[in-house]
Amino acid sequence: MDSFELNKIIGAILGTCILLLVTSFTAGAIFAPVMPAKPGFEIAVKEEAHGGAKEAAAPSEPIEKLLQTASVEKGAAAAKKCAACHTFEKGGPNRVGPNLFGIVERARASEAGFNYSAAMKGKSGKWTYQELNAFIANPKAAVPGTAMGFAGIQKDSERADVITYLRTLAETPLPLPTAAK
Repeated sequence: MDSFELNKIIGAILGTCILLLVTSFTAGAIFAPVMPAKPGFEIAVKEEAHGGAKEAAAPSEPIEKLLQTASVEKGAAAAKKCAACHTFEKGGPNRVGPNLFGIVERARASEAGFNYSAAMKGKSGKWTYQELNAFIANPKAAVPGTAMGFAGIQKDSERADVITYLRTLAETPLPLPTAAK
């Protein structure tokens, strides 16, 4: 091989390298990434009203009216979301959340052997239909500071189905409240 052939090969390699370098600079200038001012991902969260927790937890229809048409079967299916943290059978163990057997009209923070958050311990009273409805709709708004990480069930009819199902989880289920007219 003579020196002219070697010069052509080296020239082709150098030309290719220069072409790649120019292409890289051009692409970097055209498609420059925009670096965020703050690293990480933004998580979209629904804004709460300035009125406080009671306004955010208010359901759109009275629970008494919704319970009249609620379905125990649909409630049992919808309550499967809760089964990751709660048990439903009588005498069932506590998990991340307390056992829910007999929850309707049970005193708050009263399940034996479960360590409730300070916010839940600070709430007095019983789990009425209205209280359950507000809590299941938005736990963090109904009991600010609760350790429950569930976002809530937004759909009124689905919440009513779950509450109707929870009502049946008792030795003697309480009667449904009558709808105010």
